[in-house]
Amino acid sequence: MAYYVGVDLGATNLRAAVADEEAVVLGTDRRGTPRGPSGIAVTEAVLAAVRTACANAGVDPTEVAAAGIGSIGPLDLADGAIDNPANLPEGIGRIPLVGPVRELVSSERVYLHNDTIAGVIGERFHSDRNPDDMVYLTISSGIGAGVAVDGNVLTGWDGNAGEVGHMAVDPDGRRTCGCGRDGHWEAYCSGNNIPRYAKQLADERDADTAMPVDSDSFSAKDVFEHAATDEFASHVVGRIADWNTLGITNLAQAYAPLVVYVGGAVALNNPDLVLDPVRERLDETVFNNVPDLRLTNLGDDVVLDGAIASAITGGTGDRSQAH
Repeated sequence: MAYYVGVDLGATNLRAAVADEEAVVLGTDRRGTPRGPSGIAVTEAVLAAVRTACANAGVDPTEVAAAGIGSIGPLDLADGAIDNPANLPEGIGRIPLVGPVRELVSSERVYLHNDTIAGVIGERFHSDRNPDDMVYLTISSGIGAGVAVDGNVLTGWDGNAGEVGHMAVDPDGRRTCGCGRDGHWEAYCSGNNIPRYAKQLADERDADTAMPVDSDSFSAKDVFEHAATDEFASHVVGRIADWNTLGITNLAQAYAPLVVYVGGAVALNNPDLVLDPVRERLDETVFNNVPDLRLTNLGDDVVLDGAIASAITGGTGDRSQAH
């Protein structure tokens, strides 16, 4: 039997899993992502998680045929590393991944992807339709996408394709993104920015609202929880839907996907408020094929499942490429 390793490396948590050739998970490990003092500490945590997942599966790491890694970025594919990750403390520097994992599992077949690209690989592998043209979109603390066109997963020359959260959707640039640029999709609709956007709208309108907009703990969760009973909260949710419709329309026009799977905490926790309003508008905004907009079936496991599928299929998610 062949064994495959998948790794989901996030800024907060790190998971590893061992699976068989059918992607049935045999052993897992979950731990916090180290905050330092260096990138090597993160590398060592990845290796420890893989060792533990292998032990829990009763598999020696040297029996692993291939490994896939879905990771925060930015990536340096040529070096198989993360280069100064934005969501970890300054001073982390580079995080070597591909070389150390290759040495651990004694296989040259180690595939590194950013997390949303791993997501689309997972969706391709597990989808009942398995179309060659699809998008996996995450709406979480940030916004990003993995894209497959004509059966090819688009990675970009440096592994950082799909940073769609930094598409400009507001030409007036009324909000500044966390990257420092104005008018980006992420500045309006990501989990981190929804409460800031709501506060801005409340100040502009001098809004009467039950939402705790002036509290340090005010969050996207508050906005969605109040939407059914608070007129201003409902207005904010509607504005978020406007920006999401623009972003998803741009994705549809750029890549012509048959289906767009959506994941991430904002969408997973509020599918009716996040996806339904966009579905209602796409017929009016998309010129060519209107994609099927679906909530991911893989839930929080989409990146880990994609990393495993990458290992099995050589980085494509196409079942016909499974080893």
